[in-house]
Amino acid sequence: MSPSKIFSLEGKGLKLTTAEDIEPHIKGLKENDEVEEVHFLGNTLGIGASEALAKVLETKKKLQVANFADVFTGRLLSEIPPALSHLLTSLLTLPELYTVNLSDNAFGLNTQAPLVDFLSQHVPLRHLILNNNGLGPAAGVLIADALTTLAEKKEAAKKDGKDVPDLETVICGRNRLENGSMAAWAKTYAAHKGVKEVKMVQNGIRQEGITHLLSNGLSHASKIEVLDLQDNTFTATGAKALSNVVGGWTELKELGVGDCLLSGRGGIALATALQKGKNSKLEVLRLQYNDINSKGIAGLAEAHTKLPALRRVELNGNKFDEDDAAIQKLREVLEERKDAARVDDEEDDEYWGLDDLDELESEEEEEEEEEEELKRASEEEGEEEGVEVEEKAARELIAAQEAEEENVPQEKDKKVDELADALAKTEIK
Repeated sequence: MSPSKIFSLEGKGLKLTTAEDIEPHIKGLKENDEVEEVHFLGNTLGIGASEALAKVLETKKKLQVANFADVFTGRLLSEIPPALSHLLTSLLTLPELYTVNLSDNAFGLNTQAPLVDFLSQHVPLRHLILNNNGLGPAAGVLIADALTTLAEKKEAAKKDGKDVPDLETVICGRNRLENGSMAAWAKTYAAHKGVKEVKMVQNGIRQEGITHLLSNGLSHASKIEVLDLQDNTFTATGAKALSNVVGGWTELKELGVGDCLLSGRGGIALATALQKGKNSKLEVLRLQYNDINSKGIAGLAEAHTKLPALRRVELNGNKFDEDDAAIQKLREVLEERKDAARVDDEEDDEYWGLDDLDELESEEEEEEEEEEELKRASEEEGEEEGVEVEEKAARELIAAQEAEEENVPQEKDKKVDELADALAKTEIK
């Protein structure tokens, strides 16, 4: 019987601290030279166990997928960097390792160094999954910078005639990236023009950071198929930036901007952009909880002929009447497409049609005063500071952290606190 191409200890809840602890559990991996995927998520690995595992992993030259999500629960902060370093150093030796999942591990400023080193060097990388790692804006800058360096190394390898894949997937949600790291992330996406899937949900990014990310970074990602930026703050400013660039994503299949406060004007702007017919492959549109009004809904209904592949629209939590004629039109169009595709009814709720509209708000005709004030303030104070203001604060925080770790007398507590406060409070102009 041929050996399995997947080795898994997933979800066993093993506490493996030493080499002796892990030895009996990886016997099958040692004997399997055909393995292509390893799954260790849901266990906890210490330094000794990680070193022993690393020695085995570096012999598996056919390995393509490594899942090390949630492997440091209960470990001391001092244990994580050396353990992670053992694992990632071994992965650098694997020429076919395309997918790495390191979600649900704590990689703040104190533990990011091995990850930064790996990401800046692993040229075969295609799919990176970093979800819920507690990065914060400062570590987020370092991760983004590492990926930008990786783009340079990929390009250099291509020029040397090597067959090098593009970085296709970046999933980095729930990481408190905030505005302070958006300049760095924009550079990353401008460098990785072949990216196809980007998910950066729930990162506390405000309208200035979103605008910079879209206008200076993701606007270069002409091959993108899935973009999910849900649960960040766009306002009309970010929605306008999205509307300006969405037409360049001709391969786009799924757009997630739910719970982003697009606003009434923002909803209209996006609908107008979609009416231009540049997104004919769009299948799923997530727009829930965005203050979109009846005019925006009418614009979406009008855009349906330009969106022939559209099958799912999520609009709950916006400001229009469920009986609005445009909603009825959208519902009819999507039902017709579902029927034409001969899809079973049980798939309807998740994959086809409109979502349940049970939390709609009444539409209010009022000036978006807060948005206008932000816009005026930005215009008055100029654009020279931009997103780089908070990125500078993030970099200063990194420098302060590095200085703190040195054995040099300094007023470290006061300085670090001041920089942390500046990072939290700085408004991007």
